[in-house]
Amino acid sequence: MDRSRFPPGKAGHASRQRGIRGLVATLLLLLAGCGEGDSEALLRDYQQRLAETLGVEAPERASPDNIGAFPEQDERLFEIAETREGMLDVYALRECHIANLVAGRNNQLGKVAAPSQRWLYELELWRRLSGCWNGDVPDTLSEDSRERLARLTATKTDQLPRVSWNALFASEEWIKNFSRASSPLSPEALGEVESRSAALRYLREATLHQFDRNWLADSATLEGHLKTLQERPLSAELLRALLLAEQRLAESSTLIEDTLGELDGASCRGAVDDLADSPEAARLAAWVNDLDRAARHWLGAIDALLEVHVAAPPAVADYRRQWLSLSEPEAPLPAFTAARERHAALRNRLARHCR
Repeated sequence: MDRSRFPPGKAGHASRQRGIRGLVATLLLLLAGCGEGDSEALLRDYQQRLAETLGVEAPERASPDNIGAFPEQDERLFEIAETREGMLDVYALRECHIANLVAGRNNQLGKVAAPSQRWLYELELWRRLSGCWNGDVPDTLSEDSRERLARLTATKTDQLPRVSWNALFASEEWIKNFSRASSPLSPEALGEVESRSAALRYLREATLHQFDRNWLADSATLEGHLKTLQERPLSAELLRALLLAEQRLAESSTLIEDTLGELDGASCRGAVDDLADSPEAARLAAWVNDLDRAARHWLGAIDALLEVHVAAPPAVADYRRQWLSLSEPEAPLPAFTAARERHAALRNRLARHCR
């Protein structure tokens, strides 16, 4: 090239521009490559390989539905009446050692405490009242104070399961775990499910043992497990992965159904064998197995946690049935299982047709 035809400086400028464009193109390719390991890319690659096997165009991919909105606060929490006692009345129960506890709850920090801390307060208050009522203290009290102790103990015993529920369903950590502003869980993150489910097991244990005065409720442990839930919206990510898988498997199944009657059984055997042995099919099978195992583990842990709580308010019961159920046909996990089984059956039918 005759560089003299460019005005002074233009050749260098053009070269730099080409270099910049090349760098940008390279970065875009790298960024695109970063997403190649995600669930959508894995499913897309499988659909493309299936379409090539069948000699048709890949299906048009529809966007799967998002998960439903978590119930609003007034729909998911129980209304619990405030317990009000005069300080002199509380002082009369000084042998129960609740005065400092009540004072701490009523100060400025106590009024803005996190839901988990409010539950710990109510738990400790119930334990002190219950221990006091079941000890020798009632015999030393006046009739009025003894009746007050009996009433307070009964009230707190009745309220504690609903306080426990509210502590979970009012917590930011729990609510954000079901955030609709999430993406399907990536294949490489499926391995986090089992370790993170320790948080759900602890919350279940805490609920089961809240009436056991010998069980120690540790604030640091509780907050640590809640922090685990806050670190990523794992419930939402798993549900969205199930919805995505169901959608793509259904599209792939429809592709087989629509094409099967037109295939020449004598000539498609090799292509179908190649599909069965393809890396795309192998990656899909491994991911589907891992997703199924992870979803059953996590949703099973949520189910076990909710089972030890009081009966849910109607809005939460509806959400649980629609999105978290292990058995309702329309819920994400059973619907994914059905789509998976349907696709496996069609793949077997395709293999038999092309023998």
